[in-house]
Amino acid sequence: MAKRKAARKKPVGNGANLGFEDKLWAAADKLRGNMDAAEYKHVVLGLIFLKYISDSFLEKYHALQNDEYADPEDKDEYLAENIFWVPPEARWDFLQKNAKRPEIGKLVDDAMAAIERDNQALKGVLPKNYARPALDKQRLGEVIDLIATIGLGDEQA
Repeated sequence: MAKRKAARKKPVGNGANLGFEDKLWAAADKLRGNMDAAEYKHVVLGLIFLKYISDSFLEKYHALQNDEYADPEDKDEYLAENIFWVPPEARWDFLQKNAKRPEIGKLVDDAMAAIERDNQALKGVLPKNYARPALDKQRLGEVIDLIATIGLGDEQA
């Protein structure tokens, strides 16, 4: 009788579980039919970064609203805590409300440009190619809705 080799489990990353891996795969699957992996990873990662800085900003924004001596509209309040200032047109809730509109790609590009404008450390770094014709805007809106279900701020993590 032949001996069978014991099945080895493949190591998976560093063992850390972020808790939203399934949603990331779902986001990738939404775009997969429309573009190759080298392209859609940039689309998804750019949106995840945008969601993360928006969530972090909103946590600080709400904390500042509860402080009678603070001004939630003062950019310096955020810079002091190493949190990026996110202008209203770049906040995730604004983008999600407009996710079904045909111009969602332009709105995302404008959001990225606004964040770069107000945060010098990000100048020239963020992707601004969501309005390109090859990117299906309906799928982009679906990906935005999917990423909206992922809590990325410190309170959600």
